[in-house]
Amino acid sequence: MANFFDEMYADGQTSVREHYRDFAAWLAEQSPQTIARKRAEADLIFRRVGITFAVYGNDAGTERLIPFDIIARIITAAEWTQLEAGLVQRVRALNMFIHDIYHDQNIIKAGIMPAEQILKNAQYRPEMQGISVPSDIYAHIAGVDIVRAGAGEFYVLEDNLRVPSGVSYMLEDRKMMMRLFPELFARYKVAPVAHFPDMLLDNLRSVAPVGVVDPTVVVMTPGMYNSAYFEHAFLAQQMGVELVEGQDLFVKDEAVYMRTTRGPKRVDVIYRRIDDDYLDPLAFRKDSSLGVPGLLSAYRAGHVTLTNAIGTGVADDKSIYPFVPDMIRFYLTEEPILNNVPTFQCRNKKDLEYTLANLEKLVVKEVHGAGGYGMLVGPASSKAQIEEFRQRVIANPEGYIAQPTLALSACPTYVESGIAPRHIDLRPFVLSGKTISMVPGGLTRVALQEGSLVVNSSQGGGTKDTWILEN
Repeated sequence: MANFFDEMYADGQTSVREHYRDFAAWLAEQSPQTIARKRAEADLIFRRVGITFAVYGNDAGTERLIPFDIIARIITAAEWTQLEAGLVQRVRALNMFIHDIYHDQNIIKAGIMPAEQILKNAQYRPEMQGISVPSDIYAHIAGVDIVRAGAGEFYVLEDNLRVPSGVSYMLEDRKMMMRLFPELFARYKVAPVAHFPDMLLDNLRSVAPVGVVDPTVVVMTPGMYNSAYFEHAFLAQQMGVELVEGQDLFVKDEAVYMRTTRGPKRVDVIYRRIDDDYLDPLAFRKDSSLGVPGLLSAYRAGHVTLTNAIGTGVADDKSIYPFVPDMIRFYLTEEPILNNVPTFQCRNKKDLEYTLANLEKLVVKEVHGAGGYGMLVGPASSKAQIEEFRQRVIANPEGYIAQPTLALSACPTYVESGIAPRHIDLRPFVLSGKTISMVPGGLTRVALQEGSLVVNSSQGGGTKDTWILEN
């Protein structure tokens, strides 16, 4: 019997779960030749559209297709209702936390969180202290990573509030499934996701500076060599707004303008896909050629909205993550709907001792890490790797957290040997503006290596279409 929750099968893969029965019956009808042909068609279309992702350290080259799996991940309406409520609650509290730490710092005064953990955090931006942002919203687009473990309980693995990626793959995966297998959508009532770009644009327009009636929105990219450039271009095109680089913008009289063939055009909202450090060489990294000189001064004056806000990254730091349930209780006076994964903070002596004594059982992560880099998966690591990581943790305990190795849920996936279970997670995308909203679903990422728990695209993971059933 499997020691992980299987999304499609119950009772140790002896029976198909109710909401997967039609899909499983359809799958059994498909010949290997049909599936191979459909997978090849999907690869061809994705390559033609240019859906690639950089895999750093891959000797085969820096760009490749993100593997797309044709077996959908299906979630019931009741499960989604619970997930959605928990996500709304969590993102509300996170936005309140970010506003608080840049203003009254009540959570510090109340003794809920230690001041040094916030104020000495590398992602804390003192330049934002006392700055008002529209509607007090800092994380306009949040990607919250959800995993399923145990008997099927959902847990939040981490919060991505800086420049979360993956939306374009969620949308393209759905388009691909509808193109390849339209008959499946006659069997299932699957909640749509195609309207996400419209929701995103409405959300961005809703947080324009005060007094702006018809805001000009742009997507700001570091350029075509960025690993997620396809997504930047895709979202700009889908929203019908300009895709710009730093060199396309300039600041005059504390306002931001875009260079156009018809002359300068005022910009009101910048959906930026560039890290804080590179946004303004006059305020942050002086060697940045990606940013806009004077952007921070225009932002501080309230003449432009940046989404997500500068300084938002302090709330998705992995050393802050363990405190999110306390934030929910403190700001909302509610109990968390979604649980965190139990977390050991290596900055604490007892947690450090436990971590060092159990490295072979734990997942250890850099607090500022992302993309699956800078982490140790103890059960999958060699003794040499564990010892090398031990020295890194001892040298800088504040830089690491540790978590139990969860038996992530698995979903049947097409691999070279046929259909086999592979571990997955889910990244729903939560939009915060005048209201908090999201499309039903998200990006399901799958670890394609047998037994692997690392689902990140940058580490060779793939994706699946995520179906939320409407009834």
